[in-house]
Amino acid sequence: MTTSPDDVTDREGLAAFVRALQRSHAEHGSSWENADLSSFLEALAAWIDDADGWYSNTDRELPPGGDWTFFARALQAATVYE
Repeated sequence: MTTSPDDVTDREGLAAFVRALQRSHAEHGSSWENADLSSFLEALAAWIDDADGWYSNTDRELPPGGDWTFFARALQAATVYE
C-alpha cells in the first residue's frame, strides 16, 4: 500500500486510501490478519474502541473533532452502493 493514513487530509485522500487497501487485499489478502469481511469489521470496531490507547502509545492525540457520522454513513452506504 503506497498511501499512509497520515497522508489522508481530505475526502479524496480517504477514498484513495480505501482503494489502496482494496488493492492490497486483492493482491495480498491471504496474508492479512483479518482477511475476511467479518473479522475485518470486528477488528475495525475493536480498534475504534481502543483508539485512545493507540494514540497514547504513539505519542499522538486522538482527534477530538473527528466526523464519526461521515465514516458511519460511508460504511453503511457501502452495503448498498453500486
